[in-house]
This record gives sequence, C-alpha cells and structure tokens, in this order.
Amino acid sequence: MKLNNEGLKYTKEWEALGYDLPKFNRDEMTEKTKKAPVWIHFGAGNIFRAFQANVVQNLLNEGILDRGLTVCEGYDYEIIDKMYTPHDSLSILATFMASGKIKKTIIGSIAESLTLDSDNKASYDRLKKIFESDSLQMASFTITEKGYSLVNGKGEILPGVAVDLEKGPEKPESYLGKVVSLLYTRFLAGEKPIAFVSMDNCSHNGDKLYASVNAFAKEWENKGLVKQGFSAYINDDTKVSFPWSMIDKITPRPDKSVEAILSEDSIEDAAPIVTSKNTYVAPFVNAEECEYLVIEDKFPNGRPELEKGGIMFTDRETVDKVEKMKVCTCLNPLHTSLAVFGCLLGYTLISKEMQNPVLNKMVRTIGYTEGLPVVVNPGIMSPRQFIDDVVEKRIPNPFMPDAPQRIATDTSQKLPIRFGETIKAYAKSKDLSVSDLKLIPLVYAGWIRYLMAIDDNGKKFELSSDPMLPEVCPLVADIKLGDGKEALAKIEPILRNSKIWGVDLYEVGLADKVANYFLELIEGTGAVEKTLAKYVM
Repeated sequence: MKLNNEGLKYTKEWEALGYDLPKFNRDEMTEKTKKAPVWIHFGAGNIFRAFQANVVQNLLNEGILDRGLTVCEGYDYEIIDKMYTPHDSLSILATFMASGKIKKTIIGSIAESLTLDSDNKASYDRLKKIFESDSLQMASFTITEKGYSLVNGKGEILPGVAVDLEKGPEKPESYLGKVVSLLYTRFLAGEKPIAFVSMDNCSHNGDKLYASVNAFAKEWENKGLVKQGFSAYINDDTKVSFPWSMIDKITPRPDKSVEAILSEDSIEDAAPIVTSKNTYVAPFVNAEECEYLVIEDKFPNGRPELEKGGIMFTDRETVDKVEKMKVCTCLNPLHTSLAVFGCLLGYTLISKEMQNPVLNKMVRTIGYTEGLPVVVNPGIMSPRQFIDDVVEKRIPNPFMPDAPQRIATDTSQKLPIRFGETIKAYAKSKDLSVSDLKLIPLVYAGWIRYLMAIDDNGKKFELSSDPMLPEVCPLVADIKLGDGKEALAKIEPILRNSKIWGVDLYEVGLADKVANYFLELIEGTGAVEKTLAKYVM
C-alpha cells in the first residue's frame, strides 16, 4: 500500500484497514483550486496537517467547499521535497482519542504544495500567480512566534532581513521579506483585498504579523524600492487585514506507536525522516482529538464557510477573552502545576500524573475552585466545558507523550500570566479574598522548591531551561532538605520579585503562605508528596 494518488485508488483495501478516505473527487478539487485559489497557508508542519487541512477535508467531504488548500513551506524546503511531493500532498492523520482508540484519516485536501524559495523560479512564479488571483481570500500562517521577528535575541536585525530591507522585493532572502514581496505582487495587480491570518499560538498574533509586514513596506517605500501607496494599502483594513486568532491543539512529533500501526497495515515508506535542518517529519501526523480555533472575523475579500467545520469567528475583543480564558485559567495554569510537581515527583509523562489522585484533584481544584470564579468568560464557549475537556480528555490522554520537563521550560515567564492574573482578580473582587487561595500559592512554593533541582527522593535532576535560572538558582543553592526557618531569609529575594509572580506577594498577603508551604516542602525526602496530600485532599 502506497500513500500517493495511485495507491489511493485501492479504496476497499484502505477502508478494510479502518482508514477514512476523502469522499470528494480530488482531481476536480485540485483543478478548481489551482484555477481559483481561495486559501494559501504558510507553514507545512504538523499543526497544519492535523487541524486546518482536516477541517477543509471535512467541508470538502460534505460538499460545503469545492476548493482545497495551497500550502507553502518557507523554512525547511525538504518537508515539501521529501514528504509532500513523494506522497502527492497526501498525509495520514492519526487522532489519539482519550478512549484509547486511534482514528486514521487520509488527508487529501491539499491541492498544491510549494516552497517559499525565491531561487526556485517555477515555485516563486507560481506563488506570484496565486497572489495575483482575484479569488484569493486569505493567507494564513503557522510559522511559530519566532518566525514573525525581524531581530535576534539581542535585538539585532537578522542578516537576511537586513539585506531585504536594503534591496527591496525583487528577490528577497528572508521568510517575511518573501511574504511581503508576494503581497506587493497583489498590490501591483490592483490593490486586491486579502486577510493575513496568523494562526500561531501567541497572544495578539495578528499584531505581530502586521508589525513585521508594515516594517518592510515602510522601509521599501521610504527608499523608493516600491511604488508609493504600498504602505497605505497594508494599513487600509478594507484591503489588507491582520485578524487576531486563538488556536489550541496538541500535535506532538510523529509517534513510534503510529509508525508501528502503519507498518502493520503494510503502508510503504511510512518511517519518519530528519531533514538537514533537523525537522522531524513523517507521512503521518498524530494529534489529540480536541481542537479550538477562534478567529477575528475580518476578511476584506470574504472567506470560506469554515464555521461549518468548527472554526469560530467573532470580534477582536472576544478572541482576546478566549486567549485569556485559556492562558490564565482553563489550560495553561493546570499544565504548569503538573509540570512543577511532576518534575519533583519523577514523572516523565503528564498523562501519568493524572493517574495520581492527589495531582488529579490538584489541577481540578486550581481550575474549577480557584480559577472559575474569576475566569474571563468569552461567551462563545463555556470555560467550565473547556476545563472539562482538559481534565477528562486532554491531559489524561495516554497517547499524548507530553512531558512535565518540556512544559516546565521558561516557567518564570509563565507564572505571572498563568496565576498572577487570577490573584489580581481576587484582590480586586468585593466577594472573594486572596486568603481563600490555597493551591495556587502551593504551586508558587513548589516552583521555588523545584529550583533546588533535588527531587522528592533527594536525587538531583536537571532543570528545564529558563532565563531566570542564573538569577534565582544561586539563592537556593545552599538550602538542603531538612533546613528550617533559616531557609526563609535565602528565598526572600525570590518572594519579593514581583516580575516572577505577577503581583507583590507581600502586598497581597500571600508571601507568608508561600514561605510556610516551602518550609513544609523541604522538611525531608517525601515532603513534597506529603504536603500535596495534606493541602489537596
């Protein structure tokens, strides 16, 4: 069995193995899409194949859409050359259900796959042709938050960006330089309208995309490298819009269990490859069943009826509320709580932690009891239902190989948002008291205990990367299990650092509670488990 157009003709064989196949005429879809493209997506990675491409597939199956997707990869061209092209842009989606079942789907909604390579004349000319099309309604992006930046970590302009800002849109080198050059092609074709939709998991993502696109346009126009009016075109939201969105779906790297299933099904060439840029790709993608995509409904050239595929469209304010609901209450705080205590208790899988009744109740209490009373309710989805999905389907999913060590990365940067906003809301409330919070302060104390890099059995472990480690780790370096109140003076600078917590712990009256929790957590081996049981159960 081969995953390509020819192999797909063996319909009965695929279906006998339990695969859901495209229910539309793929040749007709491809022809219509190439003739009148509607949606081009930049970023050919796992999230795109598991989410956006699957939504379009479902709508094609139902006859709601008659055109599919064009995908363009701008970072690692080998993804297209070694994975998309050999498989005729087909892929297998393995959906990991919380029930333990795996749903297998052949995704065939991608009509065309291209590289964002200005040295590849055929591909780049085709992209220009697409951007000249009257029919094109949206260009979307999953290129990671880092992909929108024009500077490095030191604030220095990236080399390729610097070259492009000087030379203009003729043959750009940088990712965003190429994207803006394609938008300039659309401008020259008659200032045709389009939506530029970031679908990356970062706050106010549309603003990040706009800022970079606008920076190119202004610089090029100031230097006379483009026609006057290009910058005005980008800043006219009746012509070019940059909607905000909130996306949430876990798509880990290709899992060996899926590879084994495909091998057992006699699917040829199913093994993952690692590209020269160290991208881990496979003919399949595995993902959780839950997914959320909320987009600001701002499309100057119209849009497909994606709401019929489960994507939600709303106003900017509501997108922001959904983002805050997820990040500050319903998902991210629960993940961070499990990450901190998972590392201390020796867990390597988040799903395994949920089998521990104490940790299970901990995240439920933080979500339902401490978070929900002050949650930002977006109105278009239920915060309680969101938490229900998190604690019942998502985090416990045995197929999702997410590790507390990964989630513990950059925790100092996450604490002020994931918990600080809840504490602020309690402090402002007339009906609630900060003193009612029990487990959020325990997580704070747990993170300070985590910084000691000694687990609950007294063994050393490696801390996940975090920019604050050089500042905070020396403060706990001399603290040992069994130390008493003398340890409090050592952690006081951490307790007083409001940048970490998002609030002044002394001002809101939580410093003593966090400090006392910390003393209990360092009483000796087993103290973490004992303290959790004491305050959670």
